[in-house]
Amino acid sequence: MTVRTALVTGFVGGIGAAIATRLSASGAKVIVSDLAGDALQDAADKLGLPAIACDLTNSASVKAAVQQITIDHAAPDIVVNAAGGVLGQVGTPLEDVDSQAWHSIFAVNVDATLYLTQALVPKMKAAGWGRIVTISSGAGLRPSLTGIHAYTAAKHALVGLTKQLSLELGQHGITVNSIAPGFILSNPATCRQWDAFSPDEQAQLVSRIHTRRLGSPEDIASAAAFLTSQEAGWITGQILSVDGGIT
Repeated sequence: MTVRTALVTGFVGGIGAAIATRLSASGAKVIVSDLAGDALQDAADKLGLPAIACDLTNSASVKAAVQQITIDHAAPDIVVNAAGGVLGQVGTPLEDVDSQAWHSIFAVNVDATLYLTQALVPKMKAAGWGRIVTISSGAGLRPSLTGIHAYTAAKHALVGLTKQLSLELGQHGITVNSIAPGFILSNPATCRQWDAFSPDEQAQLVSRIHTRRLGSPEDIASAAAFLTSQEAGWITGQILSVDGGIT
């Protein structure tokens, strides 16, 4: 059996860590990445996974990180880009949207995927095999509960980029899909958002979910494990909503 090398970004967040854990348990050689700091190294040490710090919004940093991974381990043939999020921002009226805040959310949610794919694809093309999974959001399919204009727009853009990459790369044996999570308590930002809802609002949100429960990072990890598997070779350009049926 071929042992695949997987790169999981956004590792410090709950979803990234769950995906890395699942892929490692499935037999992949997993390397994890996030911004430099103790949080990355502590989390990686806890799971016994090699880590590399990288600012995915900087194309030079991405190229250097991918080159180092290839030297130290192997060229990744699986990538799950779980980096993204709201960067601590909250919803504001349209008139108060700050241009710098807008661009920072696009950088981490969209630019990062472009730069990472650019750096990884040449080796995947040469091998004739690759699996790319982006983590979008229900906010990439409809308005966001966060009320953050940039987040909604960026996740819609990520969905479009995923489909465009699929069209271009499918002929090279590389599949490109996206997972659109529903409401998951996976990090401090989502916990703050949940806590900001009144009990009635929380109950209304859960009542719209067919399974009547919030999701878990492991729910997303299960989907990622399938989309990066050998069995998913004829599935590409898809946006898989993992949301308990809210769609």
